[in-house]
Amino acid sequence: MRQRLFHREPCVFTADSPPQLLAAALGATLYSPATRPRLADDILKQSGRGVISMVICLEDSIGDADVVAAEENLIRHLTDLAGRPDAEPPLLFIRVRHPEQIPDLARRLGPAIRLLSGFVLPKFTEERGVPFLESLTAAEAATGRRLFAMPVLESPQLLYLESRAVTLEGIARTVDKYRDRVLALRLGVTDFCSAYGLRRPPHMTAYDVQIVASVIADVVNHLGRADGTGFTVTGPVWEYFRVQERMFKPQLRQSPFLQVRAEELRQALIEHDLDGLLREIELDRANGLLGKTCIHPSHVLPVHALSVVSHEEFSDAQDILRPERDGGGVLRSAYTNKMNEVKPHRAWAERTLRRADVFGVAREDVGFVELLSAGLPS
Repeated sequence: MRQRLFHREPCVFTADSPPQLLAAALGATLYSPATRPRLADDILKQSGRGVISMVICLEDSIGDADVVAAEENLIRHLTDLAGRPDAEPPLLFIRVRHPEQIPDLARRLGPAIRLLSGFVLPKFTEERGVPFLESLTAAEAATGRRLFAMPVLESPQLLYLESRAVTLEGIARTVDKYRDRVLALRLGVTDFCSAYGLRRPPHMTAYDVQIVASVIADVVNHLGRADGTGFTVTGPVWEYFRVQERMFKPQLRQSPFLQVRAEELRQALIEHDLDGLLREIELDRANGLLGKTCIHPSHVLPVHALSVVSHEEFSDAQDILRPERDGGGVLRSAYTNKMNEVKPHRAWAERTLRRADVFGVAREDVGFVELLSAGLPS
């Protein structure tokens, strides 16, 4: 099956792989409350379904009164998981509430810390972020385990126009100082909407909510540059599971599904309200974002299927990066449908080949419909 779908299959990587590779490989980062009674089994179940990265949440997904029990549940289940010799969990992160939790949880995990790739840091600003990153550095030194940070950019100071520039500058100073520890930056769009009493409906993407789109643009502008100073910025969460009643027509064209006799798949995607998700994933990439926060397992496959590099993208990227093109110039795409300008498109090509490494390259006649139908990549 994989050989039929892939021109070049995804590479094999582990939690110990280089940070640049891991940042590109995060894919659909699935969040799970730390209170789940079968947490260890749930983690392995999702790993078997293709989840690459997972966040165990001690913050907004649980009530204030449940934090102590959630921590105990998390420690118990990760210790259990570490004792299973054949267990292959995804990249695991813990979303904490305050900096003191990081060294405390690292200490309580003991040998099970080997399962952990890092921590997710909520409502990140310069003022709040420095104590989090200092705590993470201390936990790393105490345990001997490489630990990454994934700051969540979701504070009102970042949203409000009068404080946005100063807040972005402070975040940039902080993450640059701890660059080796910051794996990716995550966007908390739900919190952005909350500040104005908004909630985007399922037929609209984050980019249709202009106040949110403006923040995304400014974050990418300041923190997602391709000149070596930027970071991987991941896409916002899609918070819908299944639509009850539609106001607008579905956003998935019929023709790509009819061509491969997959109309039932199209209907299933529409019924589960995933056509809007597919559109937002494409807009994420067009706006410089890579990967996506997910709160439901049904969202993982669409994110990963659309992360596979098309044969056309791969062909263009390879042509642009050929050694003989180092001097620049313009060439016609091998698909004869576009211009490839070597110097302006180089950063895009490099990013595309990193994505090709971790998600693979589809065969020339394989599109996202076939990948969705097959349930790959895994």
